[in-house]
Amino acid sequence: MSAKTYEVKTYGCQMNVHDSERLSGLLEDAGYVRAPDGADGDADVVVFNTCAVRENADNKLYGNLGRLAPMKTKRPGMQIAVGGCLAQKDRDTIVQRAPWVDVVFGTHNIGKLPVLLERARVQEEAQVEIAESLEAFPSTLPTRRESAYAAWVSISVGCNNTCTFCIVPALRGKEKDRRPGDILAEIEALVAEGVSEITLLGQNVNAYGSDIGDREAFSKLLRACGAIEGLERVRFTSPHPRDFTDDVIAAMAETPNVMPQLHMPMQSGSDSILKAMRRSYRQERFLGIIEKVRAAIPHAAISTDIIVGFPGETEEDFQQTMHAVREARFAQAFTFQYSKRPGTPAATMEGQVPKEVVQERYMRLSALQEEISWAENKKQVGRTVDVMVAEGEGRKDGATHRLSGRAPDSRLVHFTKPDAEVRPGDVVTVLITYAAPHHLLAEGPTTEVRRTRAGDAWQKRNAAEASRPAGVMLGLPTIGAPAPQPASVAAGSCGCDQ
Repeated sequence: MSAKTYEVKTYGCQMNVHDSERLSGLLEDAGYVRAPDGADGDADVVVFNTCAVRENADNKLYGNLGRLAPMKTKRPGMQIAVGGCLAQKDRDTIVQRAPWVDVVFGTHNIGKLPVLLERARVQEEAQVEIAESLEAFPSTLPTRRESAYAAWVSISVGCNNTCTFCIVPALRGKEKDRRPGDILAEIEALVAEGVSEITLLGQNVNAYGSDIGDREAFSKLLRACGAIEGLERVRFTSPHPRDFTDDVIAAMAETPNVMPQLHMPMQSGSDSILKAMRRSYRQERFLGIIEKVRAAIPHAAISTDIIVGFPGETEEDFQQTMHAVREARFAQAFTFQYSKRPGTPAATMEGQVPKEVVQERYMRLSALQEEISWAENKKQVGRTVDVMVAEGEGRKDGATHRLSGRAPDSRLVHFTKPDAEVRPGDVVTVLITYAAPHHLLAEGPTTEVRRTRAGDAWQKRNAAEASRPAGVMLGLPTIGAPAPQPASVAAGSCGCDQ
């Protein structure tokens, strides 16, 4: 008898992506196996890990649930579960609107999913269980990591900020920090398994320490990561400008395995709009941080999030954002048209900007950032960089006979496939010969190929999954940390917009 299969569908931010790794780990620990790639709902258990930051998030969920209703009718025993931020917010509404859903669980009790599925099966009725506070830190749960060489490591959950466009604090709760020893122990265990790149993750990652009473805890954590042998790359997301202190900049500059990359959401360049957003900094403070980072780390690639059309935004406010973008010269900016988040203060503010005005401003900002991104990428031509090879980053790699990966500053690099065998997780040294707005090319021969323990881990994992008997295939792993969210994803999503 073959094992039951599962599929997890993830919406939203990096925090949700990492939660989905835990949901997968929980289900596999309970005896389920991952459905083959492309199953598209044709699994014994389908789990939706939802996001609540866009106005139409519920429409998207109920549309997908409606598509599964006839499939479930034809497949006795099939179960559907809904978790994440939208489940935390809507609770009983989900079962009322989609009575064929078996389980609804929240952001604080993801560890209960297998138990709730079994209870729903035995009792033959929907199970709705929403915890009001965190029951156990999620990192204690089993995890099926999507990458053999890159891993998310949560250092905190929740957020103490009150940004008027964001509903996340209400759904994820107040910030709770993990003990530094627990974080470092998890990283050391991951490195022992072959992981060579980690991303420290928190809804407000550099506020780490506020819950344990140490204002310099985050910079100390970065330095401690530098002492872990075999850990080649350390990244973090997302910091808040309010907590971006000089000791963090120094730790970044002085710790060799902390990468020269920073994603720091600006949201707006207008002081009046930042005030309305309840962002605790102003344009001058933000640009001052950028200046300090570049002075300490000259080759740092800095990216950001920007919301266009926040309630009350005038043309003058928008021009302040354009000015800040010109001054900051971001390598990349994720620009978003403001959309109402039900339950947030901004949703009921006066001065909602007409959609056509928001669209026109968005197009102007996108064009400016495209121009800057291209100009900044052109500065990379002629540089020699070490690229950590990934799988799935370059969609046309098969046709172009190239491979792809990330430079230390996280820029995407496509390079000519070398004669020597190269595996995801290995590192190649290449010369950048061409720049486009969103990627770099290295069209000449590879200077060096360095086989790594991470590549060994990928090869071992790939071989193990390929040898599984038919019917219980997990599918090939997705290698590398999930790519940055495209501009179509909502600003205000947890973990990437603080």
